[in-house]
Amino acid sequence: MTRTEPAGPAPERRVLLDESVPHDLLLHLGEFDVVTVQTLGWAGMKNGALLCAAREAGIQILITADRRMEYQQNIPKSGVALVVLEARSTRMADILPLVPALVAALRSARVGDVTRVAV
Repeated sequence: MTRTEPAGPAPERRVLLDESVPHDLLLHLGEFDVVTVQTLGWAGMKNGALLCAAREAGIQILITADRRMEYQQNIPKSGVALVVLEARSTRMADILPLVPALVAALRSARVGDVTRVAV
């Protein structure tokens, strides 16, 4: 006879905010473990090195407003999921309407995938 144990809570997703994204966005992502590039001392790091450092730090998802990153880096082999914010600007007023779709994208993001979030 096999006994199935109830599944525990989903593991917390570690999320990194790129320097192209306003820091205040992390205030709207409370269910995730969110850190910023600046907090980790990674400001100014090139994208390839940033993806590598993120993977090595156990970060699963990178949020960026850099629409070129997915074409310049090999995201499927990066070990990180990439979420690209497509807003009019990187001002919080333009980013806030994306938050519900962003939260949904973060919940379903898979390592190696690129997800675009737009209004």
